[in-house]
Amino acid sequence: MTRKNDINYNNKRHANYKFTATALVLVLLLTLALFAACSPVEKSGAEGGSNGGQASAGGSSADGAPANEAAPEAASPSESPLADAAAPEAEAPALISAAGDGEDIVIPIGDISTTATFYPASVNGIDLEVLAVKAPDGTIRTAFNTCQVCYDSGRGFYKQDGDVLVCQNCGNRFPMSHVEVESGGCNPWPIFDEYKTVTDTEITIPADFLAEATVIFANWKGNY
Repeated sequence: MTRKNDINYNNKRHANYKFTATALVLVLLLTLALFAACSPVEKSGAEGGSNGGQASAGGSSADGAPANEAAPEAASPSESPLADAAAPEAEAPALISAAGDGEDIVIPIGDISTTATFYPASVNGIDLEVLAVKAPDGTIRTAFNTCQVCYDSGRGFYKQDGDVLVCQNCGNRFPMSHVEVESGGCNPWPIFDEYKTVTDTEITIPADFLAEATVIFANWKGNY
């Protein structure tokens, strides 16, 4: 009876060992299987994370441009192709060359407007000027740029102020309509038709008449 019990006990213990060993083997196999199954996933996940990080660091922006690529900077005003372009300057009035000894003063009709134009000449060492202006009635008037009364003062010449000429000596003011009309008094010294030649394109003041006029310019602008 005792021997039978021992056998039974041994059989049970052996069965337990066998079961335990089998269980351990199954657990080991299951662990290995789980490890083998999980490792690629973790590795893939790690690589994916790395790639994801790279994508975040150097990914494309919404418009397709790389995110880490600097956007082109707008050209500053100094770099603008137009910045160095010189601004157009206002054209300066053309200088009128003075007529010399023995030369006529020739005035192009197209140059005359309601703004008085002054045409210089130098005759026998004396400077003089002829003024030409378009009067309100559209006619062209000419006169010497000196006053019939103040010519010897050194300041007996005219400057335009609006639509009038102002004597720089006495201060009298004369409308353009009075030029080449009134002779005598404090008016611009007129140049009447008999002293000039007028065509459709120009007015000519002859040199010999300019020479005669030097007497009224002897002290012209002498005190200016």
